[in-house]
Amino acid sequence: MPWKHWSAERLGIALAILAALGFSFKAIFVKLAYAVPQAVPVDSVTLLALRMVFSLPAFAWVGWKASRNLPPLSLREWGWVTALGLLGYYGASILDFMGLQYITASLERLILFTYPTLTILIGVVFLGKTASRREIGALLLSYAGIGLAFAHDLHIAGEMRAVLIGAAFVLGSSVSYAFYQAGSEPVIRMLGAARFTALAMLVSTVATLLHFAVSQPQQALAQPAPVYLHAVGMAVFSTVLPVFMTSAAIRRIGAARTALIGTLGPMLTIFFGYWLLAEPMSVWQMMGAGLVLAGVLLISRRNV
Repeated sequence: MPWKHWSAERLGIALAILAALGFSFKAIFVKLAYAVPQAVPVDSVTLLALRMVFSLPAFAWVGWKASRNLPPLSLREWGWVTALGLLGYYGASILDFMGLQYITASLERLILFTYPTLTILIGVVFLGKTASRREIGALLLSYAGIGLAFAHDLHIAGEMRAVLIGAAFVLGSSVSYAFYQAGSEPVIRMLGAARFTALAMLVSTVATLLHFAVSQPQQALAQPAPVYLHAVGMAVFSTVLPVFMTSAAIRRIGAARTALIGTLGPMLTIFFGYWLLAEPMSVWQMMGAGLVLAGVLLISRRNV
C-alpha cells in the first residue's frame, strides 16, 4: 500500500483532508434527518443522542484496545479528557445541531469554520505558540474564499431573526470546538491519538445521553427508518472515521495545520448541499472555492 511509505507529514495532510470530507457531510445528514416527513420533526437532542449511540460500539472497542496493558489515567489526565470531551463532541455538537434547525447547511459551514482561526488564536494566547507566515497566509486565503462564497447567501437571507439565532448557536459551537482542538494536541501526545479520542468520545456520549434523559421523553427515540439511517451514516462517516483521522492528523502535523486544512470542508458542503438539498450554488461560491483550495495547497506544501 503506497501510504505506508509516506512521510508523517504527508500522511497527516491526507488524513486531515479525508476528515474534512467526512465532517463536511455531517450537516447534510442532519438536514436530511430534519426533513424526514413526520408529524413532529426529530429534535436536535434526540438526533445527537442517536448519532452518539450508534458511534458508541466503535469508541468503546477502540478505547478498550488502546488502553490494554497501559497504566490507568491519573486524575489530572481524566480531568483533561473529561473537559475536552464535554467541549468537543458534546458541547460543540449540540450547539451545532440546534443551529442547523434555523440556517442552511452551507451557512452553518461558514460560521463553524471560524474554528481554525480560533484554534490558532487559543494556541498563541494560552499555549505559548506562534503562527507562521504560511499559516497566516493560508488563513487569509481560506477565509477570504469562505467569505466570498457565502456573501451572496447572507445578502439574500430571508428571515434575519432565524439566521441570527442559528448563527449564534453555531458560533458557540465553533468556540467550543476550537478549545477542544487546541487543548487536545498536548493530551494526544500524552495518551496517544486512539486512546484519547475514544475516551473523549465516551465522555461526550455519556453527557449526550444524560442530556437526552433529563430533557426528552423516552418515546422520542422512536423515529422513522430514514432518521435512523441518516443517524447511522452520520455516526460512521461523519463521526467515527473523521474523528480518528483528525486525532491522527493532529499527532502528525499539529492542531493548527489540521484546522487550516479543514477549511476545505465548507466548499465540500456547498457541493453536497447543492446536490442533495437543492441549496443554491453561485459563481461567488465557485470563486470562493478557488481561494480556499489555494489556502489548503499553501498550508499543505512540504517544507524545503
